[in-house]
This record gives sequence, structure tokens and C-alpha cells, in this order.
Amino acid sequence: MTDILRISVPLTAWLAAFSAVYGLQGLVCSDRWAEAGLDLAAGRIAMTAAWAAAVALQSAFLLALRSPRFASRSAFVRGVSLTLAITALVATLWTLLPVVTTSACL
Repeated sequence: MTDILRISVPLTAWLAAFSAVYGLQGLVCSDRWAEAGLDLAAGRIAMTAAWAAAVALQSAFLLALRSPRFASRSAFVRGVSLTLAITALVATLWTLLPVVTTSACL
């Protein structure tokens, strides 16, 4: 794993998860969701599953970056990549939690 990937992948994954979960919320709140024969309960389950998958992925990145197999030889890169992985995990929890805890469609 190159150093640039160690640094950039966790935040890039957060950006992709953010876009996917809020895009899914838009789909759940649209008429197309009901036309497909799905209700809001199915939408809530889908959004919760997407949130849980995003949190699991960020946790896996953090654990991988802490393992000797994927750790960088550079102490600076190791510190930056771990800090950004923690930041991405917290951002995933914080920014996607409202989708899971609040009403889906207003």
C-alpha cells in the first residue's frame, strides 16, 4: 500500500459513503421508492444498513492501518494516516447518524 493511499482512502471512503447514504435517503423519499412497492420501513432498514456498512468499513481501515502489514515505514505517514482514519470514522458516525435517528422524509 503506498503512502498516498494510506492517507487518502479513509476520507475518500467517507465522502463516498456520505454521498451514497444521503442519495439513498433522497431515493427513499421520492415517488420511485413507493412505485417499486417499498415502504418507509424498508427505506429505514436500507439506510441503517448503509450506515452500518460505512462504519464497519471505516473501522476496518483504522484496524488495517494499525496492523504491521499495512503500516508505513515512515512515522510521519503512520501518524497522519491514523489521524485521518480516526477523523474519517468520527465523521462517518457524526454526519450519517441523523439519517438513522431522525425521520426519513419531512
